[in-house]
Amino acid sequence: MNKNALLIIFLGFIIGLGIIFIGNLRWGNDVNNKKEENTNNIEIKDGVQYITINVKGGYFPKISNAKSGIPTKLIMKTNGYYDCSLSLVIKSIGYRKVLPTKGEEIIDIGTPLPGAPFLGVCSMGMYSFSVNFN
Repeated sequence: MNKNALLIIFLGFIIGLGIIFIGNLRWGNDVNNKKEENTNNIEIKDGVQYITINVKGGYFPKISNAKSGIPTKLIMKTNGYYDCSLSLVIKSIGYRKVLPTKGEEIIDIGTPLPGAPFLGVCSMGMYSFSVNFN
């Protein structure tokens, strides 16, 4: 083998390791965070429940536990991420919209009943979040 071939193989190996490392940081954390549950992102003001979901390369927290039987609004907070998580789909309420890259989008989801989780997903199906109403 000549030096150019060895250099190409070595660079390919380094690039491959970099892709694996970055992918593990990015998607590995996403998988681990699916177990994350949170109620710190929920606030009740003037009889309305607000659930804040941060949009940043996915949705955080992944799982929220909220009260049922209370008028509820989602606050989708964005801060400069440019990926498919900006394209939000919530089938149960017929919501489909590209969120602004920075700011908040408030979505009225009505008065949820206890039972099946409320699900939001990006348009590609890569990222999701759920809210359990009890």
